[in-house]
Amino acid sequence: AEGREPRAESAPRLMPEIAIGPSRVTIEPGALDTLGARVRDAAAAHRYAVISDETVAALHGARVLASLADAGLRAELLAFPAGEAHKTRETWGGLTDRMLAAGFGRDSVVVALGGGVVGDLAGFVAATFMRGVPVVQVPTTLLAMIDAAIGGKTGVDTPAGKNLVGAFHQPALVVADPRVLATLPAPQLRSGIAEAIKHGVIADERYFERVVSALPALLAPGAASADATIETMKALVVGSVEIKAGVVARDEREGGVRRTLNFGHTLGHAIETASRYRLLHGEAVAIGMALESELAERAGVAECGTTERVRDAITRAGLPLERPAEQDPHALLALTRGDKKSRRGIVEYALPRRVGAMAGEREGWGVAVDDALVLEVLA
Repeated sequence: AEGREPRAESAPRLMPEIAIGPSRVTIEPGALDTLGARVRDAAAAHRYAVISDETVAALHGARVLASLADAGLRAELLAFPAGEAHKTRETWGGLTDRMLAAGFGRDSVVVALGGGVVGDLAGFVAATFMRGVPVVQVPTTLLAMIDAAIGGKTGVDTPAGKNLVGAFHQPALVVADPRVLATLPAPQLRSGIAEAIKHGVIADERYFERVVSALPALLAPGAASADATIETMKALVVGSVEIKAGVVARDEREGGVRRTLNFGHTLGHAIETASRYRLLHGEAVAIGMALESELAERAGVAECGTTERVRDAITRAGLPLERPAEQDPHALLALTRGDKKSRRGIVEYALPRRVGAMAGEREGWGVAVDDALVLEVLA
């Protein structure tokens, strides 16, 4: 259909349990209680290293270990301090050293229990430990359920920017339990909604409208644990996974159409890095989407009114629109040059043509924009 270029035409309608290449994705309230049996069936191993951050480990670690034990699986929990600031090569090295000291071998599986930071970091541990062992992703944030845990990207941050050291390593299994989102702080929930808005902008206008319509129910105080809200959340997760699965199926390693998933991320990553990760990822992406939509209109690639629709959705989600005032536009522009999306020293942006459709198909889904125009938008 017109305006849905990033989605594979033959992609099947995703159900709560679906396949993405070698991965299986389960989206089911209460799935955490049956995790052990699911892991045993999808990724048999001698031992399991459950990697989590200290916050998530305190909330869900005992429950996950109990489920694995009930399935007859031998597991050990390895926790590290929470936060993007700890998604580093040093933490990666510490975790691999702990696994080696504990006697984990090639017949091991890593279980990543947590949000995007945990999924990226534990996935990178799995991709590199003993030259690669299987990983099971168990996302506990909305952002991880709809984006970070899907598609096989793993990595760590460096002082030069986000996710600049990593590997593609598809999970054997992804288990998303929307009920765990009841424990998610409101800023983290909003952060995940930013990625849902992004999915609508890049591929599906109707999904974009459904996300915006659902915002009052999703963000109402005390609504997160209500059965109706959990069902709404499940539908949002399924819709986003469907969009991302269609893109990844066509381009696993980001050589073409997968680059559309970077909408909002070129400037967003620069802003997030410059904030020293005080901004949540979704907050930085929201700002990036607002700025990059305006960039698309000023560059003449987006329909008039696209920016207004994107900014309205971001505002309704309670997310920020503007870069922090203390951040220098020239410094942010310099940070984009070290991003993975830079080619031959030229920064290429994933820009919308309108809500539901992306520009730049003939250019491989990356649009080069003059630096002066970027600085105009940042200023």
